[in-house]
Parts: sequence; structure tokens; C-alpha cells
Amino acid sequence: MTAATRVLLVDDHAVVRAGYRRLLENSSHIAVVGEAADASAAYTLYRDLAPDVVVMDIALRNSSGIVALRHIRARDPAARVLIFSMHEDAVFVTHAMDAGALGYITKSSAPKTLVAAVHAVAAGQRFLGPEAAQALDPATAADTPFEALTAHELEVLRLVLSGWSAEEVATALRLSAKTVANLRWSIKHKTGADNFLQLMPAALQAGLLSLAPADAMARDHG
Repeated sequence: MTAATRVLLVDDHAVVRAGYRRLLENSSHIAVVGEAADASAAYTLYRDLAPDVVVMDIALRNSSGIVALRHIRARDPAARVLIFSMHEDAVFVTHAMDAGALGYITKSSAPKTLVAAVHAVAAGQRFLGPEAAQALDPATAADTPFEALTAHELEVLRLVLSGWSAEEVATALRLSAKTVANLRWSIKHKTGADNFLQLMPAALQAGLLSLAPADAMARDHG
């Protein structure tokens, strides 16, 4: 009898995790062995449970799936991670794959696509959903001012535009205050922006922010 693929689900919404758990466990040969809501819990559960596949969102509480992915891969370079996100822009797909994800599908995918992706990633195969593949197609990819940003710069930008202070960003990403300051400068240099507020419309359009935080516009983003 074929052993079930053991899956760790990482998403910051409990209701969403419950739905995906039912979907996956109703499929053949898949067992959800753990759930996490943030990057820290994802790392701890990966260490303790050693799942075959991690199915992880990018937008997590206090950090991001890209950060969690890097930490997990630093511990276990053979870790098999499938990113399952609302973000369809090429910049997210590229950074996820560069960070070591083996697959990327969007939450608009059909249920059977998620199941197929889990089985493919468990087998060590690269899997891109149709939206992710289209985002990477040069003929259809949309230009954004964020293409040149590194994964760390992209995460700093997301947090700053969400109203986080430099100290909060440094703590969440486990970086020094000087490194965060350097990353902030690099972001403005690469995008040509005088301040972060100028990047808000493009960030919203690219899906970098799910919505504009109420207090973000009132803070100093210079």
C-alpha cells in the first residue's frame, strides 16, 4: 500500500486552512499532519514533523512565506515547498522559486490543481499553475517597478507600506537596524522613488498589499 504524502499547511487564516485540509484529505494518499499560521510556527513544525510537502501562503502573520521558505530550506535544502498564494504577479513567482520553492499555484486554481501540485512536488517535480506560468511568460508578463528588487527588499517594502516601523521590520525579518536602513535606501534607488509613499499605487496594483492599511498613508514613509 502506498504511503500517504504528509503535508504541513501554512496559512494565517484558520478557516482557509480548514478548507484546504478537507480538500487534501478527501483526495487519495494525502494526509495533513500539521498547520501553522506564521513563519516561526512553520519552521518549528517542519523541524518536529518532517513533512513530505509544505503548502504555504506568501502573506503570513508578522512575516512572509518567502522568509519562512528560506529558513526551512536553510535547515533542510531538500525541503519540498509548494507556494499557494493569491499573488499572480511575476515578481512573487520569481522570488518564491529563487528562494527554493518547488511549485507555485494561485488560490484561484481549481481544487484538482492543488492536489496535482502536492503530488508533483512530493515527487520532486517542479510545478507551476497556469497563472504562475503565464506570469513568467515574457509575452504576457506585466512590468512593475519592483522587478529589480531582491526578496529581502520586496519584503521590507511590503512591511513599510503596511505601516511597520524600521525597528518592527528588523525584528520580524531578523535583520539589524543598519541592514534595514540599507535595504530601504536600495529600494528607493532601484525604483527611482523619492519616498515609499510614491510606490503605494504600484504596490497595490501588483498585489504586494492586499489592501492599503488605514494608518499607512499617515505615517512617514521617507
